[in-house]
Amino acid sequence: MLLIDVINDLEFEGGEELLRHALPAAKNIAHLRERARQAGVPVIYVNDNFGRWRSDFRRTVKHCLEEKVRGRPIAELLEPGDDDYFVLKPKHSGFFSTTLELLLEYLGAQTLVMTGFAGNNCVLFTANDAYMRDYNLIIPADCIASIKQEENDYSLRQMQEVLKADTRTSAEVDFVQSGNESTQVRAARS
Repeated sequence: MLLIDVINDLEFEGGEELLRHALPAAKNIAHLRERARQAGVPVIYVNDNFGRWRSDFRRTVKHCLEEKVRGRPIAELLEPGDDDYFVLKPKHSGFFSTTLELLLEYLGAQTLVMTGFAGNNCVLFTANDAYMRDYNLIIPADCIASIKQEENDYSLRQMQEVLKADTRTSAEVDFVQSGNESTQVRAARS
């Protein structure tokens, strides 16, 4: 399970509007993340380095949790656990110039559940690169957000139609144990 740019102070133009859409999505992400953890699915935070080449993820988490920033309520909901992974990215895609591909290979991933912000930017770019690497994509429609809802909706349609992503809601995502070693992710059929 990928959580893209969820640890973010949102202190930028449009950040207040993004928060309005992202907070409900963050609540859905938090529930889905807990279900993933219970099923033994690795949780990976794929986060922007915000142009700070000496940044570290733990410092970013601390900044978002302890300072008075717009993104604090989301960081409180989605604070990483000790067993979670993280990858810092310099640009929009979680794959561009990062170790994400190596980590996914190490974990034996075949299907990615992608969540985060902004749906029309970093989630879309990461999904595109994941599709190019032949991953199966599940991108729950209620677990991504963008500054403008219509742009988020357009991105979801693009990911569904072009990248063959399953965009059902998070409640329909099922983490299925298969044997003792691996967990499969599938969209539950209603």
